[in-house]
Amino acid sequence: MQKSSKVPEITVIGSNMMDLITYMERLPEPGETIEAPDFELGFGGKGANQAVAAALLGAEVNMVTRVGEDLFGDEVIKNFQDYGINTEKIEKIAGESSGVAPIFVDPQGENRIFIIKGANNYLTPEAVREAEELIAESDLVLFQLEIALDSVYEAIALADHYETASILNPAPMNKDLQPAGLEGLDFFIPNETELAAFTGSSDLAGDDIKRSAEALLSRGIKTVIVTLGSEGSCIVDQSGERAVPAPEVEPVDTTGAGDAFIGSLAVFSQQETDLDKAVSRANQYAALSTLERGTQKSYLSREDFFARLNQKHWRC
Repeated sequence: MQKSSKVPEITVIGSNMMDLITYMERLPEPGETIEAPDFELGFGGKGANQAVAAALLGAEVNMVTRVGEDLFGDEVIKNFQDYGINTEKIEKIAGESSGVAPIFVDPQGENRIFIIKGANNYLTPEAVREAEELIAESDLVLFQLEIALDSVYEAIALADHYETASILNPAPMNKDLQPAGLEGLDFFIPNETELAAFTGSSDLAGDDIKRSAEALLSRGIKTVIVTLGSEGSCIVDQSGERAVPAPEVEPVDTTGAGDAFIGSLAVFSQQETDLDKAVSRANQYAALSTLERGTQKSYLSREDFFARLNQKHWRC
């Protein structure tokens, strides 16, 4: 795992969305209209969320994405800039809407999400190649599956060519994702559901997770980290399997917690010599993000995060 004393440079090749968040008591039945107690509009998209988390934790972040030629597109670009993220490789697509994500959050903080990709569909392999210099100069490249698979494969291949560390968060899972396209990937980070879908298993637990992850190692992926929600994470690499617990919290809103984990791990993996410690830090960062409503606005700055860790309840 590459280490540097300087601030890590991270390039995110991925999606952006406008989050349309409805807080509700329950989903309506077919044909039923019910009143929801609250609504919020926020910035989201897995790529954008992960970029913001990494930037808040002090990384130099480049964002490679596409937005629509609409009001949302302008606001998305401005939001990145407000976080100090490099937007030189963000382009507007004429005649297309920006991506949107209607999100429904229940009283327990659990969420259900739909996505409409819009301009994100135009982040092509050619667009990835246009960012080749950024990939070559970065310490780590990060991507997800809210963009075209061919673009993800191209990014993995370029990162491998330049020996740049790489993370794929396979969310939302795409049934057409092929292990052959992931050869040379440093970190494959699914949740249990995504790992089960990718490996063709109906249900995964315990040893099943280990066996499925080990099968991926044999296909050229270097490390598999399975996120387990409130139970933390499971690391599987050539050293074996290790469970990394998460702190106990009472979540207010889990929206974006997975992205908080990925974005923070991108930073911590470049700053910690021990991967288990980096994953533990990411578990803590993700857990703290669930204590506030919303996605990006629930993420902590580096200063605030480590201040929270110094509190008795959060000490490692």
